[in-house]
Amino acid sequence: MIGKLTGTLLEKNPPQILIDCQGVGYEVDVPMSTFYNLPALGDKISLLTHFVVREDAQLLYGFGSAAEREAFRQLVKISGIGPRTALSVLSGMSVGDLAQAVTAQDAGRMAKVPGIGKKIAERLLLELKGKLGADLPLTAGAGAVGDAGNDIQQALMALGYNEKDAAAALRSLPAGVGVSEGIKLALKALAK
Repeated sequence: MIGKLTGTLLEKNPPQILIDCQGVGYEVDVPMSTFYNLPALGDKISLLTHFVVREDAQLLYGFGSAAEREAFRQLVKISGIGPRTALSVLSGMSVGDLAQAVTAQDAGRMAKVPGIGKKIAERLLLELKGKLGADLPLTAGAGAVGDAGNDIQQALMALGYNEKDAAAALRSLPAGVGVSEGIKLALKALAK
């Protein structure tokens, strides 16, 4: 019903934010990956949303990317996984990391997310197999992909490198590298 909100960011109280959309304030719960990329208070913001209607509440969840929202929707389709748990999963790992864990059926990686035990992790991986990550380029040597790759590229461009150089540095990174390690490796590659 409500698919997107565009307005002014009024409050940030993790994991909830308040967005003013022409005089109407919407309380939106967001994963930490989206929360960390929010603009300053008073700035314009646009989020894709997922609206949940329950007997006792109407809840709005916001996402910085379509991939995040789609991963959230796949997670909440699983029996016994509610929006809070899905938000926790997306706060604990990026969509790219989640897709890699599903492709590799890596329960240990999933179990590192707070609130997700080994049994739940195994069930999530089984339920998501073939639904998440199948269309992502996750082959070995493909370089950094997904949200981590985007974050690394944005960081390099913020440091003054052009888009072409940042993309070339990304291709030289090993698959599955984290953001901070990826930035370090990319800077070393660019310094040569």
